[in-house]
Amino acid sequence: MPGEISAPVALAYGFLLVFARVGATFTFIPLPSTGDAAPQVKVILILAMTMALSPFWPVISAEPSMPTFSGWIVAEAAFGLGIGLLVSLMSESLNLFGQITGLQAGYSLASTFNPTTQADTTVLSTLASTAGSLLFVSFGLHRQVIRIFASSLETHPPGTLAMSAGWSEPLIHAVAGVFSTGLRLSLPIIALLMMADLTLAMFGRINSQLQLLSLSFPLKMLLALAVMTVLYTLLPTVYESQARSIFDIAAKFARQ
Repeated sequence: MPGEISAPVALAYGFLLVFARVGATFTFIPLPSTGDAAPQVKVILILAMTMALSPFWPVISAEPSMPTFSGWIVAEAAFGLGIGLLVSLMSESLNLFGQITGLQAGYSLASTFNPTTQADTTVLSTLASTAGSLLFVSFGLHRQVIRIFASSLETHPPGTLAMSAGWSEPLIHAVAGVFSTGLRLSLPIIALLMMADLTLAMFGRINSQLQLLSLSFPLKMLLALAVMTVLYTLLPTVYESQARSIFDIAAKFARQ
């Protein structure tokens, strides 16, 4: 009869909508070694995540028009990108920590290839980004992403998704948390390096014959590495606290 849709086609529509939401999210999820993985591997991963959410696929009762279905796809992809960007903020705070520390310690003069961001970054930023990706998997946060998807598919089935004005304030706080976390992690190193600069300047003032300029760079690099060794033992606690805050915001988006 006109207006009806067969079960296999309806299933395909539901699959495509969920695939768009999941695929857009996993574009930014900081999983280790996915940046340089083959496109086929990424597609298989997204397909597996979509199939895991099959009990939550929407039931399309009538065949939508092409403009309507295209609008649904865009809305699902936008929601998925928002969740992915929100989750990626955790690794961005560590990248900021590495950038600030590398600039102060002199490591910004040399760069290396970052497999996560596919770009040339400083050594300390690459180490921090890699540590963040490993912590993401170690804490099982990828499973939390799947739970958020399951909750969002129940609360906001594909085709009914609408942006809420209440989403703006939590997003602003999440972005502000990136800068505050990165700065708080780097402040001990910045303070120590500043004290080292003042000490060397004082010795140079006392005895102008001392050639301290050649010693300043290696000294600051060694001091930064020593403090970072201590900070990296505290990194799991800081990362877990930030992850809890980020996923609380993401869960709020999924429920509203």
